[in-house]
Amino acid sequence: MATPAPARRLRRLERAAIGGVVFREVVNFGSYWKATTFSSTVEPTIYLLAFGFGFGTLVSEVGGFDYVDFVGTGTVATAVLFSSAFPAMFGTFVKHRFQRTYDAILAAPVDVEELVTAEALWIAVRAGVYGCTPMLVAILFGLDPSPGMLLVPFVGFVTGLGFACFGIFVAAVVSAIENFNYIVSAVLTPLFLVAGTFFPIEGLPQWAQVAAELNPLHHCVELVRDCVFGLKPGTDALRLLALALFALVMWRTAINRMQKRLID
Repeated sequence: MATPAPARRLRRLERAAIGGVVFREVVNFGSYWKATTFSSTVEPTIYLLAFGFGFGTLVSEVGGFDYVDFVGTGTVATAVLFSSAFPAMFGTFVKHRFQRTYDAILAAPVDVEELVTAEALWIAVRAGVYGCTPMLVAILFGLDPSPGMLLVPFVGFVTGLGFACFGIFVAAVVSAIENFNYIVSAVLTPLFLVAGTFFPIEGLPQWAQVAAELNPLHHCVELVRDCVFGLKPGTDALRLLALALFALVMWRTAINRMQKRLID
């Protein structure tokens, strides 16, 4: 009698499982992409127009750059934040608590690690694309194109991956959707304001400058500006490493918390 072949042991992060979840999100995205694109791109563009041409009439140059160019590159990070953290928080909460989507997905050969990874990757890809919108608008108003702009979607992807995982983590922690107000007001808004988007952080008190260097969004702002106006290999490598470390820590944190929420 032949001995049956042992069942193949599945590896962690199976490509087929991640691809299946991402494909599902892509298909669903076709039904609501207009609203998502509108909210993810129009608000940062309004910030660009309001600050760039509002304050721009009072302040023509900041840090050696035309103020419109300064804000146009800075609001890339704002667009990345809006198109990663917010969809991750609200989307994850709704799919888990109301639609029970995750229960159905986990009934397939998909584990929590693969589910969180796929969700974060898809959101990060969108963030990398949407983040370029303010920069493209700034080009229409005089920002000179440069080859380094081709790196901006990658910077947006890495930043978006970290904030997508942050949003998933928050969605796994809060008990009610109204609690997102605390996160938005106490965490995301300060990060957004002290990122060097609308004014250089060099003018802030010393403690605020130190805090800004711990802000992932600030590293995104500086990386985007360097991609557009001229790379600084040593400094930019450290900033990219900081963003990658932020993404890695938030990825593992989101997985652990979602594991407790969905399985334990």
